[in-house]
Amino acid sequence: MLDTIRWDTDLIRRYDLAGPRYTSYPTAVQFDSQVGTFDLFHALRDSRKALRPLSLYVHVPFCANICYYCACNKVITKDRGRALPYLQRLEQEIQLIACHLDPTQKVEQLHFGGGTPTFLSHDELRQLMAQLRKHFNLLDDDSGDYGIEIDPREADWSTMGLLRELGFNRVSIGVQDLDPAVQRAVNRLQSLDETRAVIDAARTLQFRSINIDLIYGLPKQTPENFARTVDEVISLQPDRLSVFNYAHLPERFMPQRRINGNDLPAPAQKLEMLQRTIEQLTAAGYRYIGMDHFALPDDELAIAQEESTLQRNFQGYTTHGHCDLIGLGVSAISQIGDLYCQNSSDLNQYQNALASAQLATSRGLICTADDRLRRAVIQQLICHFSLEFLEIERVFNIDFRGYFADLWPQLLNMAEDGLIEVDNERITVLPAGRLLVRSVCMVFDAYLEHTNRQRFSRVI
Repeated sequence: MLDTIRWDTDLIRRYDLAGPRYTSYPTAVQFDSQVGTFDLFHALRDSRKALRPLSLYVHVPFCANICYYCACNKVITKDRGRALPYLQRLEQEIQLIACHLDPTQKVEQLHFGGGTPTFLSHDELRQLMAQLRKHFNLLDDDSGDYGIEIDPREADWSTMGLLRELGFNRVSIGVQDLDPAVQRAVNRLQSLDETRAVIDAARTLQFRSINIDLIYGLPKQTPENFARTVDEVISLQPDRLSVFNYAHLPERFMPQRRINGNDLPAPAQKLEMLQRTIEQLTAAGYRYIGMDHFALPDDELAIAQEESTLQRNFQGYTTHGHCDLIGLGVSAISQIGDLYCQNSSDLNQYQNALASAQLATSRGLICTADDRLRRAVIQQLICHFSLEFLEIERVFNIDFRGYFADLWPQLLNMAEDGLIEVDNERITVLPAGRLLVRSVCMVFDAYLEHTNRQRFSRVI
């Protein structure tokens, strides 16, 4: 079965390296300021000519409270009024982008992330969705994948009702951990009842999918108390779970400096947490999709993986990788054809650019032929745990063994260690290698040797 995992502690210790999560290849670390607005307009024109479907990502950066573990682009404020000038600039960006696209290009996927999207008032959410519907071709028949990230402390039944009315049919709920001591250590006090109330509302209102986020490796966590959190979350029966490894990088993320390093679990404890979590979720019927993600067998991700149509992009595992991804808001990333581009991550710079009727594109990258080839290889491995050489050779007109001849010794070493199986036709990631698939993908990353790996989290 695709979701089979074999736990091998020795292999994990050997291959648990720091490296990218490959939501893109090349990764955002390779973006530079040579790519700008002109390149974005050119890519939008190509998208319009090809009438490609769209995926929209909208970034709402505001949070009322700081979570110490957070590495997202956010603005911490109790002043709800700060959202208004941001939304005015966001609406300008929506108009500027949409006029370069065809009105018939369908928005198959929409996602609001942050920050805390429900920081916005009900009227602000209504207005923002009205602008999106005015300028983009949003689907009205509930067939699109329209999701939003929810902080249960910032949502209630009326909020959930509004979101459903506005067209959202998927929710992703931040939980991280339910143990009070852990919650105090990361400044996120959130009761099980608050979480359950939001999930009950989502089910009653017929949201199509519920995802819950957990993090292992937080301060005050132990294998025992995290196992209790996982059991409680399983009882809520989400369709999907994301179980992330906490990467403690206080030199990069200022809020993490408030975490006492002495409270962090030891590496051996983190491994035990992950092993137990996998055992608990597997016993409860969840399938391992890959890269921290689990889903029930009837979930679209699990079905797509079985049918070899699963893809991965800046929104994670997806069934909409064929869409052009348009990122809207501060720090948002777009992937349009072979162009990656990112808005400024500074709120003032973002707002000032749009106040001058200019887009806030600050950096990016245009994929080369080699980038496209390696992107396809990494995508196959990370989504399907296998790679057929003949398909890559047909699409890219290369001899696989010849093109990647310099990588062959590394692949053979991994095969000898039991991570993968290599023959003349394919690479197969074995059950012992599935947790370490990032390490397999790193072999094909042409940029990694010249990149500071401290920018990345470890595989496990």
